[in-house]
Amino acid sequence: MENAVVDSAVLAGSVDPNITIWGLFLQADMVVKFVILMLLLASFWSWAIIFDKSFRLRRLRGRAELFEETFWSGGSLDQLFDRLDGRPPDPMSAVFVSAMREWRRYSSRSKASGESANGLKERVERVMGITIGREMDRLERHMVFLASVGSAAPFIGLFGTVWGIMNAFTSIAAQANTSLAVVAPGIAEALFATALGLVAAIPATIGFNKLNNDLGRYGQRMEAFAGEFSAILSRQLEEAS
Repeated sequence: MENAVVDSAVLAGSVDPNITIWGLFLQADMVVKFVILMLLLASFWSWAIIFDKSFRLRRLRGRAELFEETFWSGGSLDQLFDRLDGRPPDPMSAVFVSAMREWRRYSSRSKASGESANGLKERVERVMGITIGREMDRLERHMVFLASVGSAAPFIGLFGTVWGIMNAFTSIAAQANTSLAVVAPGIAEALFATALGLVAAIPATIGFNKLNNDLGRYGQRMEAFAGEFSAILSRQLEEAS
């Protein structure tokens, strides 16, 4: 009984006491280190994208509400256009400005050459559609990165896990020793790579789904405004004709 207790104490004392997160990284193979660094950078960049787009969307929603209040207040659309023409502060204002530019081109040409209103509605809708597409492309920038991290990070971590386990078995074969002191570091660094893969993938996936939903709702809001503005211009054309 005493010998068993002594052997257990010796075995416990032989385990490396420096099995910490930093220690696992320092003891890891170069391939596993590369995997860990890549996952850490991916996680950091994912969080940066999530925070940046979340704050930007919140700011744009506030500006959109302010613009819609001004637009529907009954004031002059020409004055609103003159104030926003130089630099629209948000995508919805850019949609309005693009449509008003086309409207003013039509007004100047029709006075000079008697050009009819045929096709103006289609041109305005096309211009607003192009503007919405361009603005949404800007807002959706880096979303592919979040989707890629969410889908690929677990597999990258799994690669590091497999490599670490291979190193653990290689150490066992080289030392002909199956004690915990030999097996534990390789298994620990392997599991550490798996954990980092999940740490990078889970926030990226959740952030992508949330941001994608918010971007979709914002895009629908711009499309709804474009449809309402197109209807207003159509009524004005009918009244003028």
